Parts: sequence; C-alpha cells; structure tokens
Amino acid sequence: MHLLAGLAITDSSSTAGLTPLQNPARESGVQMNLSLSQGNVPGIESASLAMDTEEGVEVVWNEIQFSDKKVFKSLEDKIKEMFENLMQVEHPNIVKFHKYWLDMRESRARVIFITEYMSSGSLKQFLKKTKKNHKTMNVKAWKRWCTQILSALSYLHSCDPPIIHGNLTCDNIFIQHNGLIKIGSVWHRLFVNVFPEAVHGKVRHHRDEQRNLHFFAPEYGLAEDDYGIDIFSFGICALEMAVLEIQANGDTVVSNEAITLAGQSLEDPLMREFTQSCLRPEPKMRPTAHDLLFHRVLFEVHSLKLLAAHCFINNQYLLPENCVEEKTKSFDPNGIMAEIKHDDRPGVQLKYSHVSPLELDKFLEDVKNGIYPLMNFASQRPHPIPRALSLSQEQMETVKTPTPEPQEMETRKVVQMHCNLESNEEGTKTHLSLFLKMDDKLHRQLSCDVLPTDSPKDLANELVHYAFICEEDCEKLASFLEGALCKNQSEACGSSGQW
Repeated sequence: MHLLAGLAITDSSSTAGLTPLQNPARESGVQMNLSLSQGNVPGIESASLAMDTEEGVEVVWNEIQFSDKKVFKSLEDKIKEMFENLMQVEHPNIVKFHKYWLDMRESRARVIFITEYMSSGSLKQFLKKTKKNHKTMNVKAWKRWCTQILSALSYLHSCDPPIIHGNLTCDNIFIQHNGLIKIGSVWHRLFVNVFPEAVHGKVRHHRDEQRNLHFFAPEYGLAEDDYGIDIFSFGICALEMAVLEIQANGDTVVSNEAITLAGQSLEDPLMREFTQSCLRPEPKMRPTAHDLLFHRVLFEVHSLKLLAAHCFINNQYLLPENCVEEKTKSFDPNGIMAEIKHDDRPGVQLKYSHVSPLELDKFLEDVKNGIYPLMNFASQRPHPIPRALSLSQEQMETVKTPTPEPQEMETRKVVQMHCNLESNEEGTKTHLSLFLKMDDKLHRQLSCDVLPTDSPKDLANELVHYAFICEEDCEKLASFLEGALCKNQSEACGSSGQW
C-alpha cells in the first residue's frame, strides 16, 4: 500500500477533529475532512475516514497531537520504536496497522498513522441487533468467534516483547461481512504507557466509560500489565456473546451480581466453566489464551473436508488459477463421490451434484481467511522470513520486533527446493518466494524482500534459527539461493530456480 501517495477523503460533510492544514500528507495529495468515530481507536485525538485510491479500499486516518514540542522531541525515538513494532503485527484476526509518520511544524507536533477500516460494525452493535430481533445466539457462531479472538490474543501474548491489549471490549471487536472477527485498539495500551500526559487533553479510555467498567479485571491499574487482564476482558466478551447482553438493571455500571447471574444462565456446563475460568479473581489462576483454545468447548477433531481445504490452500501455488471451478465443471453430476455400504440396510451415497461449487469456494475462502484454523491457530500462510539476522549488530541492538522466538529446531530434511524472484522497478529489492518440500512429503512456503546487502548465507542462517530448515541443510540452501540470486541479477528481471 502506497498510502502517502494514494489517500483521498471519501466525504466532506464534516470537519470535526481535523483541519486540512499543510502537512506531509497534503503534499502527497491527501485531504482529510470527515470525522470518524470507530471503536478500534479509543484514545486517539481524532480519526477520519479516507480512501486508498491505489488499492481502492477505505482506511482510517488517526492523529495524535502533542501539546509540547520539546516533549515530543524527547519521545521521538521511543515513538518510532513503538510504531515500528506495531507494523510487524500481522494476524488475520487483528485490525491491520498500515503506516505511520511524524509531523513537527512550528505550530504543532503530531503523529499520524493509517489503520484498516472496519465498515461492518462492532460486536456490541451486532449483539444489540440480534437481541432486538428476539433471537438467541447460535452456539456454532459463538465458538467460531471465541476461537478467532483467542487466536489473536495468543499471537499478541507470544510476541517478544509480549503485547498486552489491555482494552478489550465488545466495542473494539469487529465482525466483517464474511464472518471474520478482528480485534482493534491493540496499540492503545502502548499509547497509555508511552505518552499518557504528552498529548492534547488526555488519552481517552474505554475504562472511562461507565458502561464498560465490567470488562476490566479487578487488578487493572494496580499492578503491572499481564496477560491475565486480557483473559478477564475476553471472559466478559464471551459471556456477552452468549447471552447477548449482561443486564445492568437500569444502572450505568454492570454489577458483579449481574455477571454471576449471566454466567449461571448458560445451559451448557462447558460454556459455564469456560467463562468462569476467565473471570477468576486471582490473575495467575486464569488460563492462557493458548490453553483456552484447547478447551473442550472449543476444540474439535477436524473433518477430512477441512484438512483437505488446508492442504489445498497451503499448496495453491502448485495449482492453476480457477482450478476448483474447472475441476467441478468436468465432474458428472450423477457420479458417486463417496459411498458407505451396510450389509443389513441400504448404503449411503454422496454424489457430485450434492456439492455446490459456490459453497465450496466460500468454504475455501473462509479457510484462507483464518475462520477455520487447524489446531485452533491462524491458518498457515506464507511465513515472512525474519529479518533480524540480516541486520547489522548495531541495528539489532536498536530494532525490536514482536516475532515469537522458536521453541525447537527443525529436524526434517529438505528434499526439493524451488524459488521465484521478482525485482521491483527501481531494482532496490527483490521479492523471494521459497518453496521447500520436506522428507515427510509436506511443503513449506516462505517469502521475504531481499536487499542487495543481504547474503544467501545470512538468509539460510535465519531459516535455521527460526526452525524453518534443519542445520544440515543450511549450506545447501545458501548455495541454491546464491545461484538463483546471481541468475536473477544477470537477467535483471523476475526468474525462478529449481534444485
């Protein structure tokens, strides 16, 4: 996304919160006028709806203004480090952080950052509409939502350093039109810790709103941030998703008694135990997000259909485009796809006509988006090759990324390698897509941008360090990459290599 060059305002009906003064964005053709109130940016001085005209998608322009330029200057390095870390956060169930920049003029100092726009509304709004129509919550949907929220929290808590959300409510959890859940405001707690008094007014807070007090753990603000405060907030969200609304009996604050009654109203004992474990008063007694993903109420043995879909998505680079559509056209509608025979009664036949290609495409799209993860984690996507080991020692001391450290080393051998290389027009970097076939016949797909200063040996060492290949394959892969990169440079265009 070239956001600085491609943003334009989608409406000009209001100028509240932003004025189109001269700034770096304006010089790049960006004009902001529409004030936006979106729950994923509490604590931001102002937020506006904008359009990325290159990608054709709406985004959110967020702005933080500093009251003291000297304070801003003293915090500049810390702010940059925080935002660089946020740009590394990549998860299908987390609102995307696109870009940021700092703007210091004679009259003001501010930080501007661009985030994904969630047009379908918040979970709170959805629950209100559902209750208004006198409907009950679908248990299957509840499980899918919980799994996706926990997958995002597990990812954040496993970052280095761990990212504590600290502000999780039904107002900053969003439901996309395709059923994908995304949590926003993951940067808010970092803002509170970095510059609580440095901005105009104060960093606003969902906790300042009386109606959201019940989302916050008893120890919130009294002790150092810990994953337990996110688990407590998640427990309240899970409870509200199940009962649609926790009754406050006319009061602005939801009482502990109301929370207890809502929990007791759950008919499923597993759902009751699941939510109650998150709301334990002692933080250390609450389960982790990883533990909750494998709770009996959520974890299920996956069907052959789901396993096949994941296999298809992970190896899609080997298949032609629209292969599902073309393949289904060639099937005889009356042909038998599967059959169960019984000696004592008629068998069961499943014909190709029983499977809708449209439904199959939608299922594959859902799997690709992370709605049906294997082992209750986000669906496997091409892993970006970590850049830590390609940096100089001086850079490594100043740059921190939230990439989790590996738990163990790879032991499988690589039996086949394939790579694609595509250089950008300027020739400043090359995008590497690396496909590895392991000795257990499984495939691994990785991708990254390679700079002219990166050596094949460093890239191979990174793959060993992050447990993508075994140490014995390091030299072999380095030699393969060196040959592919040399060939690509000589041809000065996209190329591929095969071993």
